[in-house]
Amino acid sequence: MGVRHEPVRSDARRSRAALLEAAATEFVTSGVDAPVRAIAARAGVGVGTVYRHFPTRPDLVVAVYRHQVESCAAAARTYLDAGPTPVAALEGWVGEFVDLVATKHGLFSMLVHDDGRSVALHELFLERLLPAGEEIVRAAQAAGQLSSDVTAYEVLRGIGNLCFGAEDDPAYDARRAVGFFLAGLRAA
Repeated sequence: MGVRHEPVRSDARRSRAALLEAAATEFVTSGVDAPVRAIAARAGVGVGTVYRHFPTRPDLVVAVYRHQVESCAAAARTYLDAGPTPVAALEGWVGEFVDLVATKHGLFSMLVHDDGRSVALHELFLERLLPAGEEIVRAAQAAGQLSSDVTAYEVLRGIGNLCFGAEDDPAYDARRAVGFFLAGLRAA
């Protein structure tokens, strides 16, 4: 006989979502070692609620990362549907991608020695974001707005490389550097 799982109550889902958003904000401002009480206060819940959803800090970090990767992947379609042009959609989506990548290197460093979680997160990153990038890059190429010989992997990898270390260098603007990179990829 299988294990029966009770459906998650809507208030528990809202509480979890509020915690993920609060933790993401705290991680950006205070790093992944942000106090749990600050995350709980920002989410409007008690500290016990944080630990009920996420028993350990790595559990919380992984959940935040997964949530943000999923949100970024879904945003590609939103930008394509709303953008005036595919290249404008690409530029909008890349802004979200930059925000994700430029602020997440600290999360990876926390998980590097944590039972293979960083490998699983990198796989999630590729599984969810590469197809989203491929869809939006192909649309821009089909519209003649982006060089036809560039791949989504090259675009995402190039952006990732331009974002590396951005959180540690206040004189460096990753968005600006990525803007130059994208301008160079436009179809002539």
